[in-house]
This record gives sequence, C-alpha cells and structure tokens, in this order.
Amino acid sequence: MIEAVIFYLFGAVLIGGAIGVIASRNPVHSAMFLVLCFFASAFIWLLLEAEFLAIALVLVYVGAVMVLFLFVVMMLDVNPDRLQGGFTRNAPLGLVVVALVMAMLGLVLWGRSGELSMLEAPARAAEAYSNTQALGSVLYTEYVFAFQLAAVLLLVAIIAAIVLTMRRRPGLKIQDISAQVAVRRDDRVRLVRMEPERDE
Repeated sequence: MIEAVIFYLFGAVLIGGAIGVIASRNPVHSAMFLVLCFFASAFIWLLLEAEFLAIALVLVYVGAVMVLFLFVVMMLDVNPDRLQGGFTRNAPLGLVVVALVMAMLGLVLWGRSGELSMLEAPARAAEAYSNTQALGSVLYTEYVFAFQLAAVLLLVAIIAAIVLTMRRRPGLKIQDISAQVAVRRDDRVRLVRMEPERDE
C-alpha cells in the first residue's frame, strides 16, 4: 500500500514538472523543471529496485547533460520573446505530434493489459541478484554497438555545444594561441630607471 502511495506521489511530481518544462517562459526555469522530472523518475526507478539506473539517471542527466543544456542556454543568450512568437504558428503541428504519441502509448498499454496489470506490484528479486551486474553483462555483450554509438552521439553533442558558443559576436574575446606563443619579453615588459626618492 505504501509503495502505491509513493509511486502516485512521485508520478504527480513528475507530471507537474513536465508541465512546468513546456509552460515556463524562461529557458533556465524549464531546465530546472526538467531536473525535477529526472529526480522524480530516479525515485520511481528506486521503487522498482533498479538502483543503478536511478543513480545513473541522476549522475548522467542531472550532473552532465543538464549542465551542458544550461551552459548552452546561457552562452547563446536565448531571447524568450522571440521564441514565443511562433507558438501559434506551430501549435497545430504540436497537437498532431501529441496525438500521435498518446495513440502509440495507448496501443502499448492496451496490448499489455492482458499480460500484466498496471497496479500489480513488481516481483521481488532474489537476495543474491544484482541488477547492476546483469545490466553490465547485457550492455557490454549484446548491446555493445548501441552503447558505443550513444557515447559517440554524446561526444558530438558536446562538440556542437562548444562550436555554438564560439560564434562571432560583438565583444567576444578569442584566444590566439600562436600570438601568445610568439610573444617576446621586450613586447610585454619595459624596465624604467628612476632615481630613488629620499624622505627629507
């Protein structure tokens, strides 16, 4: 009974955070709501006894991906008013996408309704069972190609974020490595000789 209460509590927090992500006008506030969604999802993973997935969700998404998002948002100086100008123009397409996603979700839940009830408690694992070990053995054997592909995609995303922040704009200071290496002491240091001053 207590597990169902915790599940519905964090599920409500997750839904509220998701609404905050799409309803917030400030991109930084949207990112903070997304962090709340990640934490609520991590607690639900803990409820399902998937501790490794829960801590990986917090460390990878909250600790790395969201920091990268905030870095890009702050460096790009996104104007919220300019982004909201095309809301009404893109609203029909957004409604179509939402309808498709809800239809696919309904088909999946309807197809699984005969196999497993949504309110049934998950089966308890054995004491010696380690989901981290099972996940690692599957991840590095059957899904090693997908794992490496995800790593390459994250690397490309990091490089793209750095390239976006290095665009030319007024007041941007760019480091010139060759000029710094070729600098001479005489160009930077000037020795001034002056008579010492004496107190009378």
